[in-house]
Amino acid sequence: MPSNTLPPLSCLCLLLAAAALGCAEEPPSQPEGWDRAVALRPARDLDDRPEVVEVDLTAKVADVEIVPGTATPAWTYDGGIPGPLLRARAGDRVIVHFRNELAAPTTIHWHGVRLQAAMDGAPGHSQPETPPGGSFTYDFVVPDAGLFWYHPHVDSAVQSGNGLYGALLVDDPGEPADLGDELVLVLSDIDVREDGALGDPASGGNLGTVFGREGSHLLVNGRVNPVIEARAGLRQRWRVVNAAKSRYYQLALADHRFTRIGGDGGLMERPVEADMLLVAPGERADVLVAPRGAPGATLSVRWVPYDRGYGSTFARPEVEAFRIHLAEAPEAEDQPLPEIARSIQALDPAAARRVDLQLTQREGPGDLEMGINGVPSWEAEPLVAAVGDTEVWTVENTMAFDHPFHLHGFFFQVLGDDGLPVRPMEWKDTVNVPVDGATRFVVRYDNRPGMWMFHCHILDHAEAGMMGMLNVTQ
Repeated sequence: MPSNTLPPLSCLCLLLAAAALGCAEEPPSQPEGWDRAVALRPARDLDDRPEVVEVDLTAKVADVEIVPGTATPAWTYDGGIPGPLLRARAGDRVIVHFRNELAAPTTIHWHGVRLQAAMDGAPGHSQPETPPGGSFTYDFVVPDAGLFWYHPHVDSAVQSGNGLYGALLVDDPGEPADLGDELVLVLSDIDVREDGALGDPASGGNLGTVFGREGSHLLVNGRVNPVIEARAGLRQRWRVVNAAKSRYYQLALADHRFTRIGGDGGLMERPVEADMLLVAPGERADVLVAPRGAPGATLSVRWVPYDRGYGSTFARPEVEAFRIHLAEAPEAEDQPLPEIARSIQALDPAAARRVDLQLTQREGPGDLEMGINGVPSWEAEPLVAAVGDTEVWTVENTMAFDHPFHLHGFFFQVLGDDGLPVRPMEWKDTVNVPVDGATRFVVRYDNRPGMWMFHCHILDHAEAGMMGMLNVTQ
């Protein structure tokens, strides 16, 4: 062929296509190891079947580093704080072979999971306590997508406060895949002295109980003020659980907004935006954040005091919870947010029975007694309902502190002043009850009879008597 002869048109097309592919930019991504500082340990799945997650889990005392360079003998699951991340898909069977190597009896409550009562971890009602050296196998199906968590329900303020908690993430394959780079963030705190020893769980006596004891160190996935690497402009999906025994987590990121897409029971009807993110003890939040700033800048995610009553914000400074370090790279272009919508059928409060509860404190000598309707948990008779019933609960707060109220085993819909479910609707299992106020919700009991616990999730309050039982009969 003469040297000045052009190749066939088809060859030119192939060459141009190849050149275009070679020049195409890779989509922007987070820096390598971007989440290393907060990555949770995954639980090791012992079962090869895709629809079954089977793990071993041991409660034991182990040395962890909270104060730099100093060992703290914390109470742990599998030797770390938090415990390992359990991950499943909606509809999977989860089997947990639990062993107790602590010097005290314990159980595991699977907070938010709609399981059978025998697996709920409420001692004396759904299962016996697991004694030191004992074991128990939890075996249940996870029917709902969302972020759930696990913690003890024996002497729970002490045991959770000393480090016993972990996350259970249940995926929904039908959710949009491009919501953002995912982080599971277990927020908590722990009381540790300068020498590394755990603080006194009874510090402050009755005053400590009524205020709810908060730890001296804020923890994010067990770390103090960790640094997350990020590419500016790239969206992240934070799956947040507040595992602290008393502390409300109110987070702020200057010049940024949070897009909340879900909470306790998975996705909401539609997203909502807010300048700050408030997560009460026991609650979860599913939020989207796109960190922005100059290349190399470090952003501060701050814990902002929340006024939960009785001067609880007095003279309390903001604290840096964690940091986001932006890579030395230009800001990524905005990626369109996929449609996030969930159809949730409203429960009918008009046909529901009424349950009226007051969160109370009983005066008297000796240890502080809290209760529900004036009665501490150890004197209370169970409420009674039947499978298929729908009820509207009105929970009135008679105290000078907010109370996060948690119902085991069932999701509910919070009601507004008009008596209808608050929009956008979402499924909840924990809701805040404000000072001098009341919270109403509607709940329907599906076919899972048994004894179910309800209580304030400030765990010092629950242990002081602000707890009760619901007997759902067949």
